[in-house]
Amino acid sequence: MEMSVSKTVLRLEAEDVRGLNDGINFKKNQEDGKCYIIYKVKDKIRACVNQCKHQGGLFIKDIEDLDGRTVRCTKHYWKLNVATMEYVNPPDSFMQDELVLSDTDGSLELVELNPPDPWTAEPREAQELHAGEITLTYITHACMELKAGNKRMMFDPWLIGPAFARGWWLLHEPPSDAMDRLSQADLIYISHMHSDHLSYPTLQRLSKKRPDIPIYVGDTSRPVFWYLEKSGVNLTNINVVPFGVWQNVDEHLRFMILMDGIHPEMDTCLIVEYKGHMILNTVDCTIPNNGRLPHGVDVMMSDFAGGASGFPMTFHGGKYTESWKADFIKNERKKLLNYKTQLVKSLQPKIYCPFAGYFTEAHPSDRYIKETNSKNSAADLNESIRKSCPNILTWTPVPGSVLDLALALKDPSNRVITEPPNGTKIFKDSWDFDLYLDELKASASAEIFKYKSWIQFYYNWAGFKDYNLVIRVTETDDDFKPLKGGYDYLVDFLDLSFPAVRPKRDHAYEEIKNRVNVMRHVVLNGRLWDDLYIGFNNRMSRDPDVYHHKFWNHFQIELPLLQIFLNIYI
Repeated sequence: MEMSVSKTVLRLEAEDVRGLNDGINFKKNQEDGKCYIIYKVKDKIRACVNQCKHQGGLFIKDIEDLDGRTVRCTKHYWKLNVATMEYVNPPDSFMQDELVLSDTDGSLELVELNPPDPWTAEPREAQELHAGEITLTYITHACMELKAGNKRMMFDPWLIGPAFARGWWLLHEPPSDAMDRLSQADLIYISHMHSDHLSYPTLQRLSKKRPDIPIYVGDTSRPVFWYLEKSGVNLTNINVVPFGVWQNVDEHLRFMILMDGIHPEMDTCLIVEYKGHMILNTVDCTIPNNGRLPHGVDVMMSDFAGGASGFPMTFHGGKYTESWKADFIKNERKKLLNYKTQLVKSLQPKIYCPFAGYFTEAHPSDRYIKETNSKNSAADLNESIRKSCPNILTWTPVPGSVLDLALALKDPSNRVITEPPNGTKIFKDSWDFDLYLDELKASASAEIFKYKSWIQFYYNWAGFKDYNLVIRVTETDDDFKPLKGGYDYLVDFLDLSFPAVRPKRDHAYEEIKNRVNVMRHVVLNGRLWDDLYIGFNNRMSRDPDVYHHKFWNHFQIELPLLQIFLNIYI
């Protein structure tokens, strides 16, 4: 069993401790640049890392706080009450992890309890590699093929169809033999359940060729393959593995799955090692492995683009003017670029590759999103990294480009990347819109939607209640115009009732307009609301303008695993 080890993250001498103000104190460790918050009242002290649990932003003084107890995140304006270590905006979200305090002779140490770094178990010396022994071939989006010795691994294969119902489409044209490569892989790693990583259209085709292909996923509390049975895809060799444990593929090749510090219930990342050479793939993790990662790996890959959320493009009313959205998106992308640059700088990989961000809102009815939702380019991030760390080799991949690790380690200035032949199609210019939209349309005409009582059945099945929020849901066409004959209803989550008009009491209120085909597909199949929210398939306004974490977390992650209400209904 792994023992926790403690680590002093900040030490204050007695004089500094006496100098602490009552209330909130911001402190920085000058050696590693990490920031901490110390809250003092009389002789009692509490402390935590200055990092928001939502998406890792830095906290600053909250100018609206008159009691001197709350701090505000610079990323999404979440608020933390440091006196209680509870997030107050959005309410009912997280508790902040506290640091252990150790005081001797008036000095104070802030101590973090950490498990040991699991990849240091059974260390292996790096052996010399031959040309062609380890190659990475970029396929598309987050899909990369790793050849190590005589084994081939494939990461997150999304090769055909849309993700998030109909909101995301592949930007890059996968190599023409991508499906064959996938079916010939020795093993597949799927990082998490989002449909741009776990692509059921892709797996459906794969299962017809090779249903017993070994697939590996982390042991997340929301199982990655929770939807497999309902999907009708026949895969018979899915392996759920514990976090932080080496999985041996052969005598030279092993891998380890790690969890995300922000979304441990669903997100994972990966370390692969071959003959002592490490490849780190952080995929979509916000704070992979809670920020504890191996230093100086041979290759590091991570996401880079941003834009993977309905906020703020799908919001309207109040402050959500076009200029506010443009400013917000620009600032978010800049912060993400800086964060990724700093992360790469701190980890010092020999080679860095930005991937897992090559999607586009290609459908004509999503033109507004495509024009509004600007993303970072891989080239911009790599430029930023080169300026900051000229010693790190950067790779901006195109489909079919191959990195040879042995060549890169011998002489990074030489041609270590083989680009696809001239004339190879890089960007997609057509997508099978009708095929996938017709599938959604078929859900909308299912028998159950003839009866209004489906609404009550569905929300009772969803099981979210005892929360003072009322939502109005309106079914719309593709352009978010109310649908003639569509449903338009209220749900009061305080007592899970369905009133005809808004209740008289004070309550939070959201209006959600959903594309009818997507919403009914989600209902019919018991799917998560990511298809609506991340897929840009709804439009929202809220009063007051507060993010209801508890509500969205439930519908995006915690819906029941069994689609039982439909069976009762039918």
